[in-house]
Amino acid sequence: MTAGPHRPLALRAVFVDANPALAAVADTILHLDGVDFRVHRDPDVRPDALPAVIGDAAIALVDHTALPLAVARACANLAHVVFLGTGARSYMDPEALAAHGVAVHTIRGYGDTAVAECAIALMFAAARGIAAMDRAMRAGAWQRTEGLQLTGRRLGLVGFGGIAREVARLALGIGMEVVAYNRTPRSHPHVKGASLEDVLATSDVVSLHLALGDATRGILSRERIAAMRRGAILVNTARGALVDEAALVDALRSGHLGHAGLDVYAIEPLPASHPFLTLPNVTLSAHSGFRTAEANRNLIGAALEHCRRIAAAA
Repeated sequence: MTAGPHRPLALRAVFVDANPALAAVADTILHLDGVDFRVHRDPDVRPDALPAVIGDAAIALVDHTALPLAVARACANLAHVVFLGTGARSYMDPEALAAHGVAVHTIRGYGDTAVAECAIALMFAAARGIAAMDRAMRAGAWQRTEGLQLTGRRLGLVGFGGIAREVARLALGIGMEVVAYNRTPRSHPHVKGASLEDVLATSDVVSLHLALGDATRGILSRERIAAMRRGAILVNTARGALVDEAALVDALRSGHLGHAGLDVYAIEPLPASHPFLTLPNVTLSAHSGFRTAEANRNLIGAALEHCRRIAAAA
């Protein structure tokens, strides 16, 4: 782009890994004076292809593609990464990038309701054996499953940020008792604060809502899974690495846990050989809890706001 005599050169930005749904939203709202946007429509772009995709852009919008430091170093003008979500650490090292001069920006709150609804859906599917009955009926069997009635049961939230508060709102609406553990205590008029040990030991359903970091990686260890109420349901829409997956598999096989409803995994996509795929008491979704039209629009709008602030400061 060539600047006119009274027009400064636009800051360049590229959305590096847009899937069709996000690309469609981006086409409608990624317009901002002072920023030259480009949308790269390949959700499966390889990290080693990013230098060519980013080119001379100063801003990269990243949905889910890994950005190793070595790749960032090959992007001469890259100064900002706007990660489309909160889990940037699963895909890059923000501190290492910052030391290299690349600021990493994350987006919170855009999909709290969407993820909360996914958690509630997995909870209901687990409690009523929906996936198992669906599989059986497709195979020609009329398999009836005795379910767990959730009204009056205790839901334990591990982490009590925006998503967990939305889960609490929905769960309270169906008559569940809700308790919550948060590393920094937070108050809520209808949710009782509790220790992690109490939440795990007393809850019929445990739903994970922690950010992934050094202090939380593997927080649901083998010992803590063993301390959960026998027959309990585990729901995870946060990050797979919060859980010792081998211990979870063992607990599900033994019947110590009744069911797991999972949207996230330690390795994604889930490997074809993973034991979760063979267990009847696991309900799986493909890290899609935050994928709704409303959340997509919130997400891209928030990314645009980050770009607006970056351009204003340039």
